[in-house]
Amino acid sequence: MNTVLDLHDIQGNIMWFYPEFGFLKGRNVFFQIIKSPHGRDFINGLVPEITSSAPWASDSDTPWPEATTNISFTYNGLKKLGISVQTLQSFPDEFIMGMRGRRSILGDDGPSAPDKWDEIWREEVHVFISIGGADEAAIKKRYDEILKLIKDLDGVKLLEGHRNKEGTSKSYQNTSALYENGLPTPKEHFGFSDGISNPFFKGMTPEMGEVIGGGKKNSTDKKGYGNPQLEATWAPLETGEFILGHKDEAREYPLAPMPPLMAKNGSFLVYRKLHENVGAFNQFMDEQSKNFPGGKELLAAKMAGRWRNGVPITTYPDEAEANKLATQRGQAQLAVAQAKTTEEKEKAAIKFREINKKFVGFDYDKDIDGSKCPVGAHMRRMNPRGSLEFGEKGSFETPSALADRRRIIRRGLPYGEVSSPDSNDGEHGIIFMAIVANIKRQFEFVQQQWMNYGNDFKLANDKDPLLGNHYSDSHLADNRMVIEGDKATGRPPHFLSQIPRFVVTRGGDYFFIPSLTALRMIGQGIIDPT
Repeated sequence: MNTVLDLHDIQGNIMWFYPEFGFLKGRNVFFQIIKSPHGRDFINGLVPEITSSAPWASDSDTPWPEATTNISFTYNGLKKLGISVQTLQSFPDEFIMGMRGRRSILGDDGPSAPDKWDEIWREEVHVFISIGGADEAAIKKRYDEILKLIKDLDGVKLLEGHRNKEGTSKSYQNTSALYENGLPTPKEHFGFSDGISNPFFKGMTPEMGEVIGGGKKNSTDKKGYGNPQLEATWAPLETGEFILGHKDEAREYPLAPMPPLMAKNGSFLVYRKLHENVGAFNQFMDEQSKNFPGGKELLAAKMAGRWRNGVPITTYPDEAEANKLATQRGQAQLAVAQAKTTEEKEKAAIKFREINKKFVGFDYDKDIDGSKCPVGAHMRRMNPRGSLEFGEKGSFETPSALADRRRIIRRGLPYGEVSSPDSNDGEHGIIFMAIVANIKRQFEFVQQQWMNYGNDFKLANDKDPLLGNHYSDSHLADNRMVIEGDKATGRPPHFLSQIPRFVVTRGGDYFFIPSLTALRMIGQGIIDPT
C-alpha cells in the first residue's frame, strides 16, 4: 500500500533540498518573543509565506516561489508563544534541554564550547526562519517583507550576533553554494562535494530523491554493488523516521507532543554553525601525504569515504575512473538545466538519475574489511549501510536495520569565503541542519557514538577523522585513524596520528518544525492538549 502524504501540510524544507532546484543562496534569521500576543500576530502574518512540500507548477495553486520560507521554534519559543504546560511537557527531554544543555553528549568542548559560540547563541532564541533564493535580490526582498511584519510589534525582537569576516555582528546568517569560475559547485571549503545522498522514505516521489542508496537494504540475500538487481534490494524507509504522526521502522509512532494535531506532519530540526579550520586541514594533508602511498587525493578520499568529487571510493578505488564518472555526472546535470522542452528535460533527467545511482547505490558488502573504504572513514561512520554486522548473516530481516534507525535528512549550505588556504582565521564553514523525528536516537546517537567514539566500528576511541572533536595539543598523540591494508595485494595498514580538530562548533540549537495546520493553531492560540 502506497503512503500518501499531505504535502500541502508539510513544510517544504522537510521534503525538498532547495539548492537542487536553483535556490543556491540562503539567509537564516532568528527572533525572540517578548510578548505572546505579538508573537502570535507575527506567526499569523507569516503563515501565507511559508513554503509547503507541495510540488511547484506555474499552472497550479502552488506556483514556483520567488523565495522559499520556512519556520521552526525552540522549546522556549513555544513556551513564550503561550503553549500550554501539558503540551510543553509532552515534548522529548533533549528538545526541552536544547543544544547547549546537551553539549557534553555532542562533544561541544574546548574550542567548540558554548562560551565560544557566536553572541546570538548566548541569548534565548525562540524562532528560526530560513529563506532560500536564486539570488541575493530575492533573499533581501523576502527578508524585508518579514521585517515589516514586526515593525509595529515591539513584542518581537530580531536577534543579532552572527559574527562575520569583519569581526562585527550581523542580524542574519547568509549561506551560499560555493562558486568556481562563476559557476556554482556542490563543494564545501575543504573541497569535498557535499549533499549527494539523503534518505528516501515512503511518501516521497522520484523527484525528491533516490531509493537506491537513500532507502534501506530490504533483502538478506545481499546482491552487492554493481549487480543489475540492485534496485530490487532497496526499499523506502518508513516515514515516521523523519515525520511525526507516521509509523517508523519499529512499526511504532515516534514520541511526539500532544495533541496529535500539534505533532502530525511536523518534525525536529538540528541547527549547527560549523567553522572549518581550512589551514589546519591543508597543512595536515600536505604533511601526511608525504608518507602515504597514493598521494594527497587518495588520502583525502580514504578519510572521507568519497573522492573529493563525490564518487564513492569503495566502488571506484581508481582515481581516473572516479574522475571520469564525476565528469559524466556533471555533464548530465548541466543537460538537465539546459533542456528547453518538457520532453528534453525528462530524457535528460532519466540519464542523470542513471549516472547518479553509481554515486549513491552502493554498500560495503564486498568491503567489510575496509581495504577500499576505511571502516573509520567519515561517510562510512555516518551511514554504515548494513556493514555493522561485519559479515554476519541472518541477524535481521533488514540487513541495514542497525543503521536505518539512525538516518538523518541533511540540509544547509556553506557560509563565508576562505581568504587564505593556509589560515584557520576568517568566517567560513557549513551551516549544518538535520531533520529527524527523534533527536536523541538519530542525530545525538550518530554525533556521540559514531562520530566521537569508535567502538561500534571496533575502533576503540578513534573519532571521525574530519568532524570528530579531536583532543587538544596536550593529547594530540591520541588522535588517530587506521587506514586498513589489503590482504589481496599485500598493502600494509597505514596509521594517521596527531589529527587536529578540523571543525569547530560556533552555535546552534534544537527546533520544532510544525505542520502548516499546527502553525495556524499556534498563531491562533488554540493548542488544546486535552
